[in-house]
Amino acid sequence: MQMIDKSVFKDKKAVYYTLGCKLNFSETATIERQLQEAGIRTAKRGETADICIINSCAVTQEAEKKCRQAIHKLVRQNPGAFVVVTGCYAQLSAEKLSKELGVDVVLGIDKKGNVLDYLGNLAKHEDAGEWFAQPSKDIRNFVHSCSRGDRTRYFLKVQDGCDYFCTYCTIPFARGRSRNPRIEELVEKARMAAGEGGKEIVITGVNIGDFGKSTGESFLSLVKELDKVEGISRYRISSIEPNLLTDEIIEYVASSRAFMPHFHIPLQAGSDEVLKLMHRRYDTSLFAHKISKVREVMPDAFIGVDVIVGARGESDELFEKAYGFIKDLEISQLHVFSYSERPGTQALKIDGAVSPAEKHRRSQLLIGLSEEKRLAFYERHIGREAVVLFEKPRPGMPMGGFTDNYIRVECAPNKDFVNRLVRVRLDGFNEEKSALLAGGIIGYAD
Repeated sequence: MQMIDKSVFKDKKAVYYTLGCKLNFSETATIERQLQEAGIRTAKRGETADICIINSCAVTQEAEKKCRQAIHKLVRQNPGAFVVVTGCYAQLSAEKLSKELGVDVVLGIDKKGNVLDYLGNLAKHEDAGEWFAQPSKDIRNFVHSCSRGDRTRYFLKVQDGCDYFCTYCTIPFARGRSRNPRIEELVEKARMAAGEGGKEIVITGVNIGDFGKSTGESFLSLVKELDKVEGISRYRISSIEPNLLTDEIIEYVASSRAFMPHFHIPLQAGSDEVLKLMHRRYDTSLFAHKISKVREVMPDAFIGVDVIVGARGESDELFEKAYGFIKDLEISQLHVFSYSERPGTQALKIDGAVSPAEKHRRSQLLIGLSEEKRLAFYERHIGREAVVLFEKPRPGMPMGGFTDNYIRVECAPNKDFVNRLVRVRLDGFNEEKSALLAGGIIGYAD
């Protein structure tokens, strides 16, 4: 790491490429803001960048492949650019990535919040780049992130790392152990977002229900304090483990001022046998109870569910059992992933590998089931009134936004609606059936 001479950043342009989860996108937006504050402009479409930032993912083999492809593409499109790679893949394979053609610096997870410090004078490395990544077990720092990017919603990172060590997952090795800042720090971040005009915040992290391990606090206490922040009209809880989604949290959300009736709950496998092989900390009975509890107190809540198909040990019979269990759940949408072999994971010791063709077949079956459930959920809201927070439309595209229970709604572009809560009547589907149409504008709700 060299001493920073910010004069070298004058008139420099940067391009950003992100793979993986919402948390990664939030962290990239934070990096972008830091570089902008140092005088580095974000490159416009068609411009050649002086700096390339790649925020990587390691959740699947395909994600790692896409990272390497992105590096090669950006190096080709931006000749002579200073290339920085960070993120989970960078943490796990820092030295390897430093040898990729054109890469100058590789930063582990603990350095992600200090990218600016590693840009030096932007001098290219002739051979292999430098790499900076300490063992994940030694990572203790929490890198804050509360960013909007180019959308209306803010993403507030409240927790990082994971102590669960599920047999299929590399995230604890990439992100380190569970850690979090104090509630008062996060409340201040939310107030800053409100001061910038933010209306909605998505609470993100690796295992957010585990919040409080570092500080002796609890996720429920965090939710209650965030609910008090004036100016924020909506909060959404991103993925939360079913065993950590307590009935108290569900009940509080149902009666809260600003927490939306929207949950994302990872199931991963729909049979107790496979859940046990995965070392998940719940069974199908507990998961079904959580869905039932949400429906009891929030009948119209949107419930998204993660499922992995083709994990080792998932026989044809166990998949059929899982399919039946999932079909009977009163959920709104599935996020379906094919199991990916990850080096160093305990899953590799499990017998019963599933062929790629069979993984694809199972994936397609669940994707079809997901679409059935989503369309049914949308359809039962047709004709109702709802409040939509609209986002800035892309050129030539309809204006879009989401209801409190995460139904996507479209209407003709109207600049007055951007980042406004607008009450509308929900009409039928758009042509692609990806959204409902705002058939009538009733008025503002903010």
